[in-house]
This record gives sequence, structure tokens and C-alpha cells, in this order.
Amino acid sequence: MKKSYIVIGVLVVLALLLFFSGKNSYNKFVSLDQSVEQTWSQVENQYQRRLDLIPNLVETVKGYAQHESETFEKVTQARAGLTEAYNRAAENNAEATTLPTQEQLDNFSESQQSLQRALSIYVNAVREAYPDLKANEQFNDLMVQLEGTENRIATERERYTEAVKTYNISVKSFPANIWAGIFGYDSRAQFKADPEAAHAPKVQF
Repeated sequence: MKKSYIVIGVLVVLALLLFFSGKNSYNKFVSLDQSVEQTWSQVENQYQRRLDLIPNLVETVKGYAQHESETFEKVTQARAGLTEAYNRAAENNAEATTLPTQEQLDNFSESQQSLQRALSIYVNAVREAYPDLKANEQFNDLMVQLEGTENRIATERERYTEAVKTYNISVKSFPANIWAGIFGYDSRAQFKADPEAAHAPKVQF
């Protein structure tokens, strides 16, 4: 009878250890998962900020060039590329309502890089067509905001990368990976290295 109590006691202790281990692991996964979602939202917010600024930039240049329709044609091609990239990025933003898969993140990142390149081309074309535009206060303010946005994007992407790294290490480490599998927590998609990601486009005049 005494041995039975000992066995029961050991089983109860093991059950409690498993319960608290599972509870702690689950709570940790939830916390890290929320951190990843929060940092991803900040990345999206900064991308959206850039998308919102671009039409203002285009309209400012158009308004400045109303009396120079022929000269304005110099930026038409660059603006067309900018619009295409803008639409692609906006479409990806609309679809990215939850944390993306690796394929979705790659496509999203590619569209944003296309937008960044097109924006740089557009601004350079504007600089060539309208060298006097640097005296326009509204235009200069947009340039400052765009450069600041690019810096914020780089910062938020870095924070997302760190949050995903911490989360992925947690769900892949033993024995937490066992609980991760039980609770359905998989590794999260990560940004791939982009040599130009750390540098904001030169949009100032």
C-alpha cells in the first residue's frame, strides 16, 4: 500500500511538472508571437506611410509644372514605373492582414523594393527636369518626410527581424519545440538579406 502511495505521489508530481512546464511554454509562445505581430504591424505602418506620401509628391511636382507641360513629360516614364510599383505594394499591403508566409513575405518585400527603386528614379528625374524645385518648401518637406520614412522602415524591419529570431529560437529549441508542436506554434517567416535595405534612397535635393 505504501508503495502505491509513492507511485501515485510521483505521478502527481510529474503531472504537475508537465502542467507547469506546458503552461509556461505556452505563455512564452503567446508573448513572443504577439511581439512578432506587433513589430510586423509597425513595418506595415511605415510602408503605408510611404505609400501615402508618394501621391502628394507627384501632385506637388504636377502643380509646380503646370506651366511646363513639355518638360513634365521627362518624368512620365519614371512616374509610370512608380505607379506600377505603388499598385503592387498596395495590393500586397491589402493582402497582408496576418503574418505572411515566407513566400508572401518575399513577394511583399520584392514589391516594396520595386517601389523604392521607382521612387528613387522618379525623384532623380524630377531633379533633372526641375532644378529650381528645391526652393519649394512643400516639396522639400515631402523629401524630408520620405527620407525619414525610409529610415523608419529600416528600423522597423530590423526590429521585426529580431522579434522573429527570438520567437523562432524559442519554438525550435528543445524541449520547448515539443510544446510548440503540441500547441501548433511554427517558425515565422523572416526577411531575406537585402544589401540596399540599410540605406535610405537619396531623395533630397
